[in-house]
Amino acid sequence: MTSTPVLQLDHVAVRYPSRGFRKPPTTVVEDVSFHVGPAETVALVGESGSGKTTIGKAVLGLAPVAAGRVLLDGRDITALTGRARRLLSSDIQAIFQNPYGSLNPALPVGRTLAEPLLSASTLSNTEVHDRIADLLRRVGLPEDAAGRYPAQFSGGQRQRIAIARAVARQPRIIVCDEPTSALDVTTQAAALDLLTELQQTLGCAYLFITHDLAVVKEFAARTLVLQQGHIVEEGPSAEVCDRPRHAYTRRLVAAAPVPDPVLQRERRQRRAAAEAEMEASGR
Repeated sequence: MTSTPVLQLDHVAVRYPSRGFRKPPTTVVEDVSFHVGPAETVALVGESGSGKTTIGKAVLGLAPVAAGRVLLDGRDITALTGRARRLLSSDIQAIFQNPYGSLNPALPVGRTLAEPLLSASTLSNTEVHDRIADLLRRVGLPEDAAGRYPAQFSGGQRQRIAIARAVARQPRIIVCDEPTSALDVTTQAAALDLLTELQQTLGCAYLFITHDLAVVKEFAARTLVLQQGHIVEEGPSAEVCDRPRHAYTRRLVAAAPVPDPVLQRERRQRRAAAEAEMEASGR
């Protein structure tokens, strides 16, 4: 028996009003459908402006869904607002690109981690304190980090704090919007390892939004490639990365940096060929 997807998008479109009298709305995402299963990682890949972050915002209730449905565990959450939307915070959380910008610089880390726990209103102060200590331990930070401020941590450590906040209430799914793009390669790998470990321990699912196919090859089970608001390719991540079918995907693969200069030069050549193919096909 097939389990119900944690997250399902059914022919979703997102449109924004255009400036100017009687101008039609601007369509950012059109007819997008996919699902994320329990404890599964699905990557959404595309260049800037492809609509991938808009899809994440639609899932989080931060972008207007003009058509289609967003379902959480089979429940239609498309039109939820106010208190009903806030109640979903125990099931849907987010990790954003800039960990410093997403953390309140005026609050110590312990207060930041306490907020989602206190909103549940079922934990005592002692239980909250113990849970914060456990969260810090899970993300590889010392317990005394609770009394320090975001500015006292490195970028990688701040992202660990953001991850700890996201998993505090053990959500069903986390929208990860470019969570590693602001990190160096070593710190990026450590963050991905941490997300993998937490997924195995907590059983949460990830919608992983990125522009870099190289990042998702080993991390995500499936990858969806988005171009101009449409999904142009999808499949197992290794297959999409190693044997891309669409010219746009081939261009993304060719653009991914590698440390070997010979391979990098070959990738640039393949990217130029993919761009020529796209121009010839009118895409």
